[in-house]
Order: sequence, then C-alpha cells, then structure tokens
Amino acid sequence: MSEQSVLVPSVLTEENGSARSLILNRPKSINAIDHEMATEIAERLDEWAGDDAVEAVVLYGAGERGLCAGGDIVAIHRDASALSGNPDSTDLDAENSPSAKFWFDEYRLNAAISRYPKRYVAIMDGIVMGGGVGVSAHGNVRVVTDRTRLAMPEVGIGFVPDVGGTHLLSRVPDGLGLYAGLTAGHLRGADAIAMGLADHFVPSDSLPAFIEAIGASGVDAAIAEFATEAPESELAAQREWIAEAFAAETIPEIIDRCRAVGNEMATKTADAIAAKSPTALAVTLRSLREAAADATLEDTLVREYRVSLRCLLHPDMAEGIRAQVIDKDRNPSWAELSEAGVEKFFAPLPHDLTFIA
Repeated sequence: MSEQSVLVPSVLTEENGSARSLILNRPKSINAIDHEMATEIAERLDEWAGDDAVEAVVLYGAGERGLCAGGDIVAIHRDASALSGNPDSTDLDAENSPSAKFWFDEYRLNAAISRYPKRYVAIMDGIVMGGGVGVSAHGNVRVVTDRTRLAMPEVGIGFVPDVGGTHLLSRVPDGLGLYAGLTAGHLRGADAIAMGLADHFVPSDSLPAFIEAIGASGVDAAIAEFATEAPESELAAQREWIAEAFAAETIPEIIDRCRAVGNEMATKTADAIAAKSPTALAVTLRSLREAAADATLEDTLVREYRVSLRCLLHPDMAEGIRAQVIDKDRNPSWAELSEAGVEKFFAPLPHDLTFIA
C-alpha cells in the first residue's frame, strides 16, 4: 500500500507550547515537496503569522532520511518530455504546465519564508536538496546536524538551481557557492555553517528535546541549551584553490583550472562538472553571477522562474531526469551547448511577475 493510498496528510501540524510544527510527511520519498504541500505550508504560515499565541514555527521532516529531497521530479519529467519533444512548444505552453504552476506557488512560498515575521526554525537534518533548501535556508533560524547532507543537485538533471538557490549560493564567498551549484555536491552541516547557509549546529540525537524546548522556553533558550560548536568544514579548508579556479570566466576554464591544481579533490571536482549538462552549467554560472547583483530574493526568483520555464523546453532536462531517475542508467546524452540558446533562458516573459503575495 502506497503512502498516498492510505490518505495520510502530506503535511502535518502540531502544537508545542508557544510553537507550531510543520512536518513534511512523505517519508518514503524523503518528503519530496509537491504543489499541494507548498500550498498547505503557505496557508499554515499565513494563519500563524496573525496568531499572537504563536511565537515560533518549526519545520522538519518525517522519517529518518531527511527534511526534503526536493520536488516531485517524476511529475516534472512528464512536462519536460512533452514540451521539449514538441518543437512548436512556447513559453506560454511551459507556463501553463503543472510544473510551472507548482513552481510559481513554491517560489512565492520561498519569498514568504524569507520575510516571515516570527521565528522560523528549519531543522535541516539528513537529506536537504533542491526544494528542501527552498523551504529551509531562507528561514531566520537554520539548524543543521551531524547528519545533514545539503545540495542543489539540479545541473545533474539538466536543470538550474531554483527556489532562490542562486540567490543563496551567489552570496557565499571564495567561490564556494559556485562550487556547490556547479558540482551538485553534498555539503555537510559544518560546510553549511561555514558558507553562511545555516546558523546553528545541533547534534541529531538532541533534536526531539530541542524541538520540545522551543515550545516550552523559546527559540533562544533552546539554542543556548542544545546548540554546539560545528566541526571544522572540510570544504572551507579548500577555499584557496576553489576561489582561484571558480573565478574563471567560463565553465571550460573552471574545469581546466581545477585540473591544474593537481590534488585529488580538485581533479574529482573537474570530473564532476564535466559530466553535467553543458547548457545547464553555462546557465547556472550566469544565473549565479547575475543573482549576486540582485537587490532582493524576489528579483532572483523572477529570473529563476524564467529559467525554469526554459528548462522545460530544453531537451537536457527530460534527458537528465530520464538518466538519473527514470531509467537510472546514469548515462545522459546532453545537447550541444549553444551560446544563443543560453541567451534564450534569460529573455523576459511577455508579462510582469511578482513573488510577493
């Protein structure tokens, strides 16, 4: 029996003293977020924002595997296959797809989380990828653990970091944000702290007591009692050569600089980037560099929405998901990179957008 067939809510809520908990409840899919979940979270946050009895909201995932593994990638594959397989598909066709409608509401949720008027405590335990980053790393109290494995893995499926991910990564110094976006590599809790993507480190076995303490004595008291010093970041220790390599102007130059470093990690980094979609890499590099100049998260989300629509129309997204998720042969056949094609990802849509509700 599937988790859907027993009609268990995909988002649970709990009252905990002065706090309210939002629990992503699709553990078999590592709490992958879908349109219904994004809408439910937004509604509960709006309700609690106006409730004087609520001082904090705590977000975490059901099960032992993680907060959230991202979006419903199989559903996105259906849209990408249909749209990219039809040469007559347009921006309007992409925008009318279920995936685009999901992204629009998901991105509005990301913006709302960044502006939330109360303490928003995101428990970034276990797997935190893609959409999981969007519902956690924009919060004002971000907690990682010894089990955290955070990633923006989009380039591996011919996609580009979204949910405000380019906004977050573009503000990480020394090329470490570019490293994360172009390699799709996993970051440990200590790495997230060092990069400014998280605020506090709480051992995973302390989480139940930590969450209980938030409702009983408040966020600051719970952090004071349970947060510990994060371990040293292995990634941050490599920042010198990463900063030099990722300052290059193009993806081929970044790969060449990594290979020239000569150590094992740099060589593996070059190999990891070289295996990804050339188009997704080029669009990600430009997206991150443009996001660094954006005044607000909402500015970035508008660009990410445009880019996401164009990813649905480009063959690499359907092919990447096929290779990694559907057939699992891990052998994608990427389209040839076209500079003119990259420009199309950033062209304005024929109408104005806003991600401020």
